[in-house]
Amino acid sequence: MTSTIGFYSLTFGLVCSFLIIFFSVKNFNNSQFFDNKILSITFLQFFFVTISFFSLILAFVYSDFSNETVFNHSHTTKPLFYKISGTWGNHEGSLLLWLLVLTFFIFVFLLKSQKQKKEYRILTSLIQQVIIIGFFFFLIKTSNPFNYIFPVPAQGLGLNPILQDPALAIHPPILYLGYVGSSIIFSSALAATTLNYVSKDWAKHIKQWVLVSWIFLTLGILLGSIWAYYELGWGGFWFWDPVENVSLMPWLALTTLLHCILVLEKKLLLSSWAIILSIATFTLSMSGTFLVRSGILNSVHTFANDPERGLYILIFLFCLIFLSLFIFFFFFKFEKKKKNLFWLSKETAILINNWFMMYFLSVVLIGTIYPIFLEVFSSEKISIGPPFYNKLIIPFLVPFLLAMAIGPKLKWIKSNFENKKHLILFFIISLLLSILIIRNLDISFLLNTVLVTSAFYLFFITSRDFFVKGFKRLSQNIAHFGFSLLILSILFNNIFSTEVISNLKLGETLENENFKIKFENIKEINEYNYKSIKGKFTVQDLNGSNEIMYPELRIYNQPNIVTSEADIKTNLLTDKFMTMNYIQNQDYFNIRYQVKPFMLWIWLSVLLICFGGVISFIKKYEG
Repeated sequence: MTSTIGFYSLTFGLVCSFLIIFFSVKNFNNSQFFDNKILSITFLQFFFVTISFFSLILAFVYSDFSNETVFNHSHTTKPLFYKISGTWGNHEGSLLLWLLVLTFFIFVFLLKSQKQKKEYRILTSLIQQVIIIGFFFFLIKTSNPFNYIFPVPAQGLGLNPILQDPALAIHPPILYLGYVGSSIIFSSALAATTLNYVSKDWAKHIKQWVLVSWIFLTLGILLGSIWAYYELGWGGFWFWDPVENVSLMPWLALTTLLHCILVLEKKLLLSSWAIILSIATFTLSMSGTFLVRSGILNSVHTFANDPERGLYILIFLFCLIFLSLFIFFFFFKFEKKKKNLFWLSKETAILINNWFMMYFLSVVLIGTIYPIFLEVFSSEKISIGPPFYNKLIIPFLVPFLLAMAIGPKLKWIKSNFENKKHLILFFIISLLLSILIIRNLDISFLLNTVLVTSAFYLFFITSRDFFVKGFKRLSQNIAHFGFSLLILSILFNNIFSTEVISNLKLGETLENENFKIKFENIKEINEYNYKSIKGKFTVQDLNGSNEIMYPELRIYNQPNIVTSEADIKTNLLTDKFMTMNYIQNQDYFNIRYQVKPFMLWIWLSVLLICFGGVISFIKKYEG
């Protein structure tokens, strides 16, 4: 019953899209009609999709195995929380969630943009409905979440155990809010370009949508990184996995767009940058959807392995790119007189940082798609890992951090270095401090000294702003301070981390120059939907302090999968991280123990960056 209601609600939502397009085109010049009728139909569309989404949730909650999606991704022994989150923990349900957010965002956009030009609102709505129709057809034709199974199975196949995690339960909705926010930016940019409305007023209006999308995308990436850190058992926060890169690329484009919008609302400069980046952000979000759902990428994060679905998204994406490029080249009014930027000004600093960001984006894009093209043309399979990205990104990270430190201190139009002695003083302090830290370590002295110096420099400059400027430009100061803290935390985490990997029997002790690890005992626990094998280890460090660690193995009922659960002891400065894995047909367990400095500060720094965006959004909203 719930599946029937869900499917027909989805169909009625599609009908609403055609009604919106029909009445919008017919009454393009009748603004009163638009306000009274189109807004009502848009709300009705959102209402129908909401009913469809909650119908799928109910099907999961009540274990309705007549629904193919529920059968493939649920089980009666699965806890209620994961039954609910399992709604979007699969390909079909995640797309329905994406569609729900799409319809919600366009409704909110129409509500909040009533002071804007009527033609602009109508055209934005039309372009957004084209995207929404594309997702409706994608769902109904290739990814229907309400397919019926007969005879009805008595039991489902269950959800992948590594997805049964609180962080990953809320990760997709937050990430989709970021992705779908970019669709509003895309539609708005094309509408503004067509109507020659790319102006300061447009920049001020669209800035709040850029901020919303950027905040949620940042939080979504953070949650995914935290989940990968403690769930996948390797002890890192970023592995340059292709699906991790898929979310990073639109974030880089969106961050660059945010800075362009800041310039555009002040000086009516970088308008072409703003439009191109609006198109690029959404294109990269859609490209990520194609890569994740086509089966091209091999990752624990991927949802589907269906070339038909991938082909549909590829064709749909090509049509959207063609439409956006056509509108840009035929309707965008390029400035006849190019405004020369003074070499020492805030605009120039932002432009320089834009080029750095585009370089980083290009590196990530090439590293992600090059193995795909190589396999297509030569049947050779390769994987591109951290060494590739480190070699190409780190050398350019140094001037990027320096420009990021100096840029906000410059004035609009024209600036000078008068009263900037503190910039030189902080650089000297940063250099001496980094040399002091690096010189006694057995690592690359020159590279790490330069990196740490630039990171410290940005940290000191942004820290000074809190004392000198107080609440002036608070959102920018917090975001930049958070970024400097992030870079420092990552650098120190890489430099000072230690690790030991060994095979141990019950009762054995491993000793090296850093740790003494004793395998105390094993305890078996039967849980509701899995059996737990929990080890007890005593870890003694050089100072003689002891830590009791309890890593575990979980053997799930359905599907029958064994997962390794890390035990992590966290304090302000250090994470102590341990996993164990059973070695088949032996009495040994593989033990991995790591000491990871400043892990907590990596997460906190990203939250600080988001907080800076939230403050900026609140100020914009209040204004």
